[in-house]
Order: sequence, then C-alpha cells, then structure tokens
Amino acid sequence: MHRTPLGSWCFVLIAALLMGADWPMFRGPHNDGMSSETNVPLEWGKDKNIVWRAKLPGPGNGSPIVIGQRVFVVGARDEGQKRELYCFDRASGRQQWARTVAFDKIMPTHRTNPHGATTPASDGKRIVVWHGSAGLFCYDLDGNEQWKVDLGEFRHQWGYAASPIIAGDRVIQNCAPGKRTFVAAFDLNSGSELWRTEEPIDGDGDKRPDGAPMGTWSTPMVVKIDGRDQILCAHPTRLVAYDPADGRIIWYCQGLRSKKGDLAYSSPVLGDGFCVILGGYNGAGMAVKLGGSAEHPASGDVTATNVLWRKERIPQSIGSGVIVGDYLYVPDAGPETIRCLVARTGEDVWTTRESGGNHWGSILLAEDRMYVTNQEGTTLVFRPNPQKFDLLARNELGEHTNATPAISDGQIFIRTYENLYCIGR
Repeated sequence: MHRTPLGSWCFVLIAALLMGADWPMFRGPHNDGMSSETNVPLEWGKDKNIVWRAKLPGPGNGSPIVIGQRVFVVGARDEGQKRELYCFDRASGRQQWARTVAFDKIMPTHRTNPHGATTPASDGKRIVVWHGSAGLFCYDLDGNEQWKVDLGEFRHQWGYAASPIIAGDRVIQNCAPGKRTFVAAFDLNSGSELWRTEEPIDGDGDKRPDGAPMGTWSTPMVVKIDGRDQILCAHPTRLVAYDPADGRIIWYCQGLRSKKGDLAYSSPVLGDGFCVILGGYNGAGMAVKLGGSAEHPASGDVTATNVLWRKERIPQSIGSGVIVGDYLYVPDAGPETIRCLVARTGEDVWTTRESGGNHWGSILLAEDRMYVTNQEGTTLVFRPNPQKFDLLARNELGEHTNATPAISDGQIFIRTYENLYCIGR
C-alpha cells in the first residue's frame, strides 16, 4: 500500500470530518453521473496525488461507493463461488471488513466480466449488494447482515452486472439477464418483496430465436416525470417506465432491437424532458421523449409518438454518457472513441480517438469537467465543449479497469483489476 506523510493524513482526516458528500450508488446520488463536488483533482498518476492504494483480492467490474469514512466495493473469488463485499477505511485505505457469500455453482460469464460486476448502493445506514444468482444482500455499515433474498438463477454466457438502486424506502433491482428477467422492489428495512414486474423474453434469455445474443445489464434510475417519480430501465428491446409504488408499467418505448442482437448495457442518459438510450453490440440508439403523449396520456406504447431519433447501428456502448446543455457526450466501448452529439437530434458533432483505449466506465461531470476512465486505467479530463474535444488532463494508472470512478469530498476513487485508489490533492 502506498504511504503518505503524517501531515498529509492529518489533512485528509480534517477535510473528511468537515465535509460529508457521499457517493452512494452507481453513477452518484442520482444515478446520472452528475456531481456537485468542488476541488476535484485534475491531475494524478501512479506516484502523483495518490492518497492511498489498497490491494484487491481479485478483478471485478463493479464501481466503488463512498459513505462517510467508508469505501465499499464488490468482488469475487474462486470462479465466483465466493461473492464478496469489501469495506475500506477512507482515511488510510485499510480494509475494515469483508463479507463473503458462499455459492456452490460455477456460473458462466465472459472473461471481460468477472464475477463481482455490480456496484453496491447505500442509504447512509445500510449497504445493499446484488451477487447475481447468489442473491440480494443487505448489511449495516459494520458488516452485520440485515437481510438476504434468493431471487433464483440468472444464467447468461456474459454474466450479470445490473446494480441495485435505492429509492426512498425501497431497493430497486433489474434482475437479469437470463430465462427469467424482471424488475423488482424490496423493502429496505426487511428485504420483503413489494412487487415484481416480469419482462417478456423472446428466446432463452441468452439468445433469441435467430441465434443473435440478447440480455440486459442496465442499472435502473429514478426520474421525476410529470410531477411524479418513475423508474426507467433499459431492457433488450425497449425502454420501460415503472411506478415505484406498485411496479405498474406506466409507459414503454420500443426500438432497441437490432439485427446484431437485443442488448442493453448502459443506463438512460437524461436531457430536458427526454432521455437517450444506446443499445450494445453495435446495436440501435435512440432519444425518447419522457412520459405520455396526446394519444397515450398516461400509459402504453409511446413508440409512434415519443421517439425523437433512432439509429440502427452505433458504436459499442457499455458505459453511460452525460448530457450538458444541448449536447450528449458518449464514451464508446469500441472503437476507442469519445463522441459528441446533438442530444435531441442524434447529429454527430465530433469524434476523437484521444483516449487510446475502449471505455466500459461511464462519464462523470464535476466542476464543468468531464471525467472518463478507459480500460487501460487512463482517465481523461475534458471540457464539455461542442466545438472540439477540449482535453485538460490525461492521468495514467497503467492498470486494467472496467469500472466508473466515485467522487466524494474532493477525492476520486478508482477501482482497477488490481487495486482500489484514493486520489486527492
């Protein structure tokens, strides 16, 4: 573990006590990649502005979250037969505890998606983690198990990755991919199931009838539409809005199905009254007006009225983008590009290969700066500038990562296949 002078530790401890901005879920407090943080580090490297690094037991794609003086990240060992949640001390990087769930089956996954692919979620008192077929678990901040739920088996050639989110007093989980795919809500206090809404599957959950791949790994998000909260989730062929109270489908929009396959990796990206959703595996991408329409004021299929644009084929999309003003900034998982588009029309503005690597992690926005980490462990910081790719810094760690950073109290936390990093001034 990297050591820093005592004076630096004192500064970190004092700053942490004075400030308390948590990063409680995947892509931040609102699942949208937006941060209100200030004094976020601009530059770092293997031996520059590293507060600490902590060795991880094994690789994983799940991202860290930060709650007060604790940092949490998910992992796995023994080919997924041990699914784990780790807690690290924010000040020192020392591992405080680990909780292991034994699972007696070796489930299929892809080498690029090791078990331990999800990001935990917290309400500041409890930590919820989905271990795929091993179940949904809740712990207190000291690692004491509060409840667990067995949701059955989720078998797919590429594994699982959808993360839980917390909406008020309930946990929302996209339970997929597999033969059974559904979105469900659970009581945060007890784990009791409040509702479950099945998603129709055209195929066996792994492949559709014509042999093309299918599945969803998308993390849902809560959005206020027409004055009320709705849960948005991308499924293999469509975007669906649910009522958080009872799981009723309020509206849905078809359009993610493509010739290569029916695949949804990234989360919806919010604009002003609309969202953009991008399919995976060079599938389709589209922008959708949120809510009902004149023909469908409250519910139903809004495909005919609410699609603002649709492209049949886009670059591979796994990480989620961010909309700033009129423009969408997208990290591509192939081919090594970052793109800027007009969000409402889909018009291409610019494309750059400055990254030098593919992106599985999502873009974050903090202090009018974009942060995105590629698979080589390099984080590019750039201005959201529609005129050009406006690079501010290129920060290399030299370790493979598919995760998205977390930002809290002027620090950045990055999970690689080897280490968990705390980056600060």
